[in-house]
Amino acid sequence: MEQPLYTSLKVNNEIELCEVEDQECKQLIEKALLHNRISYFIRWPKSSIFHRRKDTCIICINDNSKDLAEDVVRSICDEKGYPVKFLMRKSQNQYL
Repeated sequence: MEQPLYTSLKVNNEIELCEVEDQECKQLIEKALLHNRISYFIRWPKSSIFHRRKDTCIICINDNSKDLAEDVVRSICDEKGYPVKFLMRKSQNQYL
């Protein structure tokens, strides 16, 4: 019996690309990722004693798009002077 094509696909390979505090920067990144056809999602970390910034979000993408997404984010932040923290780590999925 032949196996379906999708069984060979890698799943659960999201990475946390970067952490952004500025909402204007977040919107520019979102627009650029969409323009480049890069799938993403935004994760809003819970506040803690050590991390109280409400506006901080983490942009997560598929690992296969990492290089292009990094180039896109770097070009936006370098051009506009926005601070961004690149994380490049496996996403901690809450839904698994």
